[in-house]
Amino acid sequence: MDAFLKIYLPLFFVVFILLVFVVPSVRVYRQTGINPFRFATKHDEAHDYIGASMKVFILLLLTSVLLYSLSGTAYQYLVPFTYMQTNGLKITGLLLGHVSLLFIIIAQYQMRQSWRIGIDFENRTQLITKGLFSISRNPIYVGLLAALAGFFLVLPNALTLAVLFAAYIILHVTMRLEEGFLQKQHGAAYVNYRKKVRRLI
Repeated sequence: MDAFLKIYLPLFFVVFILLVFVVPSVRVYRQTGINPFRFATKHDEAHDYIGASMKVFILLLLTSVLLYSLSGTAYQYLVPFTYMQTNGLKITGLLLGHVSLLFIIIAQYQMRQSWRIGIDFENRTQLITKGLFSISRNPIYVGLLAALAGFFLVLPNALTLAVLFAAYIILHVTMRLEEGFLQKQHGAAYVNYRKKVRRLI
């Protein structure tokens, strides 16, 4: 199992980043001419801090993958939880990661031209309430958290656990910032939507 993961994990990590961040960004830019990456806009310090945090999370996860795949000795510095290193948990984590990726892709498709990475203070976007957004106000964040949980099950160590908890906190801050923005932009329509649909699940 480990031999397979050492080859497959780096590939899956790259594909995940491409499908979740790069491909939809290119699609939205081609359709609208708007760069969907909206961090570092100087509108909100907390908002920009979140953008920087996400880059750090990606870098830390990449570090964990590379150390695991390339150097078993160096990987030990991440303090792996040996009692969790079972094939059952690794398979569960892989399944969770793949299902989460599909879930995120569907949610991004349903957002269509409204999809952004961060808050778009300059362009008005449509309020999406159909599809996965009828059961969760933030299905993409649900998918990201589930993917991080799956990643932790595949590589259970102190670093992946720290990223999971830190991302959970950062994403909740992000959701609260976005909720305030959407309420200002969409008014009563968003208030009614918020009453009917949960933040996560």
